[in-house]
Amino acid sequence: MNWKKVLLVVLAVLLAVALIGCGGTGTDDAVDTTATEETPAGLKIAIVTSPSGVDDGSFNQNAYEGIQAFLQSPAGAGSTVTHIQENDMANSVPAVEQIVGEYDVIVMPGFQFGGITEVAQANPDKYFILVDEWPAKPGTTTFETVEVDNVYAMKFAEQESGFFAGVAAALETKTNKVAFIGGMAVPPVINYQRGFESGVAYANKNLGTNAELVNIASYAGKVDGESIGGNYTGDFVDTDLGKKVGEAVLAEGADVLFVAAGGSGIGAFNATKEAGGGAMVIGCDVDQFALGANGNENIVLTSVLKVMDLNVERQLNAIVNGTFKGGNYVLQADTGSTGFVYTEGNHQLSEETVETLKGLFDKVKGGTIVPASAFSEFGAEDFPGL
Repeated sequence: MNWKKVLLVVLAVLLAVALIGCGGTGTDDAVDTTATEETPAGLKIAIVTSPSGVDDGSFNQNAYEGIQAFLQSPAGAGSTVTHIQENDMANSVPAVEQIVGEYDVIVMPGFQFGGITEVAQANPDKYFILVDEWPAKPGTTTFETVEVDNVYAMKFAEQESGFFAGVAAALETKTNKVAFIGGMAVPPVINYQRGFESGVAYANKNLGTNAELVNIASYAGKVDGESIGGNYTGDFVDTDLGKKVGEAVLAEGADVLFVAAGGSGIGAFNATKEAGGGAMVIGCDVDQFALGANGNENIVLTSVLKVMDLNVERQLNAIVNGTFKGGNYVLQADTGSTGFVYTEGNHQLSEETVETLKGLFDKVKGGTIVPASAFSEFGAEDFPGL
């Protein structure tokens, strides 16, 4: 018998047993990465955005911040996020289809992802969070929507936040001229516009103001060839055109500009900074006060909100805890999803205006006031609560 060989085998077995007794490792830097119920691997999350990316200071960024908040929470332990910026908006859905197999959850901010239905249905083990649009019914020429089990699709009552912007603008203007600047004439932006117009009308009728809307015909938004008024850049990325539109409404005497134009809205901010003379901007979607810095001053009066970050985070938590439920949802003031900024240091509203807006928020939340929207049967001149 080869006793030397037997001795080597015995020593190897003893060493293996000793390692098991020490937890399977003899060093501090060896880590067991196997996922268990107690130590979940986390979610692999992708966010696919338009050309303006996740640092647009507005829409995309707020959705991304919801993911970041989730990652920093206990529920997000082990989860990761990848940002994919699709520069051709027409290629948005194919971009998702290309990467769907690599991720557990895909977050899609923007109307351009409405055609995601078939991709989602073909991948029932994946989760999709769709912001600002509902899934389109496949094979239809007219835009019809469907609900998909693994798609949580959220829209917002932007008209509510636009209403607060309109009231604030009417109360704070010095020239009695205010203006709305939009990006593309898509339903969420039109909601902001109609809400703004409703807020101005409400203030003029009920709060003693006399504000006039500045609408320049050459920049009017169009839907199916028909003018909807307002002042539009036609996209969400052209800062030069945004500045040109801003300069035009400022030249007409507007001193409060409500800007809902994504990246192109930065141009309107810049126009207001250069104009001086006390002109101010109301931001949208997120708190944009930091974007208003202009030397020792700030041009942001306040910002009105579409609270995407909280709602994206809520759905990521729902995926983790098993309560995710797909469907199409409109999120309003009653879920904390619309509103305005009155945090000290992040607005320049008078105390009287803040108190007025707080009272109106309660009326909007309770349904006493229902501002006009893109698809409402009533307009800014006859909405409920006016």
